[in-house]
Amino acid sequence: MSVEKVFDELGHFKRFQACLYFAAVFQAIACGIHYLASVFLVETPIFVSSVPGNITDVLYGNVTASSLEGILPVFKSGSGPLVVKTAEGEQWELSRCRCTLRINPTHFSYDFDGNKTVKECTGNFVYDHTEVYQSIVTDWDLVCDKEWLAKLCQPTFMLGVLIGALVFGDVADRVGRVKILMLTSVCQFGFGVAVAFSGNYYFFVVLRFLLAMVSSGYLVVVFVYVTEFTGNKIVLSVCTAPFLLFCWKFPETPFYLMAKGRYEETEKLLNVIARVNGLECRLKAEDLLEPGKREDGKGLLKGDTEEQLSKPEKKLTIVDLFGSWRMAGRTCTVWAIWFIGSLGYYVFSLGSVNLGGNQYVNLFLAGAVELPSYLVGCFAMDRIGRKKTCAPSLLLAAVACFLIIVVPADIEILTIVLSMIGKFAIAIAFGLIYLYTCELYPTIIRSLAVGSGSMMCRVGSVVAPFCVYLADIWIYLPQLIVGILALIFGVLALFLPETLGKPLTTTLEEAESLGRKPSKMNDRLELNQHGAKA
Repeated sequence: MSVEKVFDELGHFKRFQACLYFAAVFQAIACGIHYLASVFLVETPIFVSSVPGNITDVLYGNVTASSLEGILPVFKSGSGPLVVKTAEGEQWELSRCRCTLRINPTHFSYDFDGNKTVKECTGNFVYDHTEVYQSIVTDWDLVCDKEWLAKLCQPTFMLGVLIGALVFGDVADRVGRVKILMLTSVCQFGFGVAVAFSGNYYFFVVLRFLLAMVSSGYLVVVFVYVTEFTGNKIVLSVCTAPFLLFCWKFPETPFYLMAKGRYEETEKLLNVIARVNGLECRLKAEDLLEPGKREDGKGLLKGDTEEQLSKPEKKLTIVDLFGSWRMAGRTCTVWAIWFIGSLGYYVFSLGSVNLGGNQYVNLFLAGAVELPSYLVGCFAMDRIGRKKTCAPSLLLAAVACFLIIVVPADIEILTIVLSMIGKFAIAIAFGLIYLYTCELYPTIIRSLAVGSGSMMCRVGSVVAPFCVYLADIWIYLPQLIVGILALIFGVLALFLPETLGKPLTTTLEEAESLGRKPSKMNDRLELNQHGAKA
């Protein structure tokens, strides 16, 4: 693609691109915080049903206390009830969702063989605040018959992420990247603050849904934005500069401007990039056009082709991702990788809480394994290629899942190591697929491609909690599902074209020609050039 000349001439990642990059992707940190917040916002601490009256004594096996709060840190659900005595002399056996009144007890002890009366849950609960001080569960008592409301929060949030990725990805291809970045950034700030002041459960869910939409939309569009400004030599790092202070000054990308025929704006942008990078701009906008289109480009720069500017622009939709059998097969494979990447990522992550210990330490361990995975992934994809990194990582995740099933359950250390290997492998594919999707599709539909892929990713994240619940049927069923899907999609990934070292494409024809033999590509390009001249 001729627009790649911009980066060869003005630099792939110099001062201008670095300023845009660090400012634009800073908000991605906030997006990540909102995504992870669900882990703690809907956390259910240890709790028991309470009874009316002042409790004076509590028994739990051989452990005694004077209040429920004092004994809850050692209470384990399913191991027996808490026995309490009230100031009125009543004795109760308390569990999570049931209260049992002892009839005419003779003395206060843990064991009781007399008659009992089961009382319905009154809606009064006592929570252990040792690890979870506050969550929506403790605020609105989302336990027992309301437990499903707490479990609904994460799927609802991910549904918002799904819709946001699809909607904003499509709109960004129509109206431009910068307008969507500004809109989603401002909305993310507003909805994020509003969530903190939500007064009831339903208001909270609606605000989190809207927050998920704009956060997802921002992530999808900002990735395309920085990709189109840094060319095919992408620099991956952590951002540290605020976005809201600079977003109104952000220019559109040269890829987008050229694809939309806005050549005069493109030339002005080239001059700005060169000046900021301390270089002399020798490029003109017409130099970025294909040979057969350069005459038209010169006319556009002179402003004497109003007829061309008045031509209605073709609106591309998600259907164009399936414009040919070749593109349809590519899109299905890419969507499948997005899906299994998200499903496997969350199945391994949610399973990490079973490692024991503090929940914050567990979250740290689940995230820590991603650091080496991204480093290895970045190194491998620039050395051996995108395809040869993505496919083996999915196959490795599948092998890890199958080994978890066959390893004896009493060898916990080996099970944990295999789980970390599975998370390590799936994170490589999950992190790579963003960039891979950008490189597999042209500028005119790139945001929509990433957005639709992210949509499939969120389908996986919505399904993931329910997949984890299948462990109640068979403890290894989640690993079996992830393993089978990772194996199938890993094999399919081998049929994708390699994009390492290839320039970003602008038209659907150029994107479709990726992976073809050089002779076929040349024939097609010559045919297009002859058609343009005609």
